[in-house]
Amino acid sequence: MVSAKFEVYRFDPAKDAAPHYDQYSLEMAAHTPVLTALLRIRSEVDPSLTLRYSCRSAICGSCAMQVNSKSRLACETQVGPEMERNGRIVVEPMRNQAVLRDLVVDQEPFWRQYDKIQPHLILDPRHPMPEGKENPMTPAQVERFHETPRCIACAACFSACPAVEADPGFPGPMALAKLYRFVVDPRDQAHQARLLAIQPGGLWTCLRCHLCTEACPKDVRPSERIRDLKEMAIRVQGATENGSRHAVGFKENIRERGVLSEAKLVRQTSGIAGMVGQLGQGVRIYRKKPEILKSPHPIEGLDEVRKIYAALDHPEGDPP
Repeated sequence: MVSAKFEVYRFDPAKDAAPHYDQYSLEMAAHTPVLTALLRIRSEVDPSLTLRYSCRSAICGSCAMQVNSKSRLACETQVGPEMERNGRIVVEPMRNQAVLRDLVVDQEPFWRQYDKIQPHLILDPRHPMPEGKENPMTPAQVERFHETPRCIACAACFSACPAVEADPGFPGPMALAKLYRFVVDPRDQAHQARLLAIQPGGLWTCLRCHLCTEACPKDVRPSERIRDLKEMAIRVQGATENGSRHAVGFKENIRERGVLSEAKLVRQTSGIAGMVGQLGQGVRIYRKKPEILKSPHPIEGLDEVRKIYAALDHPEGDPP
């Protein structure tokens, strides 16, 4: 048994001027899920506590919330390990979604971004599928989906994403992972249109922090699928905006010397006109770090770096 101390976010917009935290103490087995503890609090201590849940088996995703500042499913997060690591269990609603009451958030922005990617097969109207017949795929084609079909739309990744917090127009990790799933589907006829539609800002706002992959309870690994989408978008459209130019410039910059030339990367990303617009900031950086304008010397073992690039450019034994 463990003596668990809970601090639970409370906010009722009909009564409260501001959010607050209520504290509860419970004796329970260390393996008890946080969701079970919350339901016990509601049943035995405070029936006004509001939360969302359904299956209690990590299938529906309804009980996603923040536990000790990590977005996760309350039904599969155990009380004992949280107490051992943190000495208390702070339970809060998911981020990046307005709080309706206590631990329940308004998921309209999450679903709106999902709807924007058109999460369904787009078929060629000139070649409709014969009614009553299957449109089969090979095992290798199915394998390209990676883990994306596992997604349960819990929005834990959306809550954990700093890009969503910074830019409400960013689609979010789940929507982009689902987009990847349709882009690689051989039955879908809108691969290029999907990539062209999502690229302006929609991909390159991603910070590559991998917090979405950390938060995902089903190992969907959305950050890796966003990376794949970026590579596909560059192949379709080229490096046409700051984000894609930065990615391509960074890659070529390292290939050249094995170490980053920061001044060159700025030029590769923003161009001369863009550099002029950032002149004031550049002067301030130069005063603190004058070596930024110097071209770095190639590193030892540069040939090994270029072998890595060759392997990445020609995977699976393809000739370089």
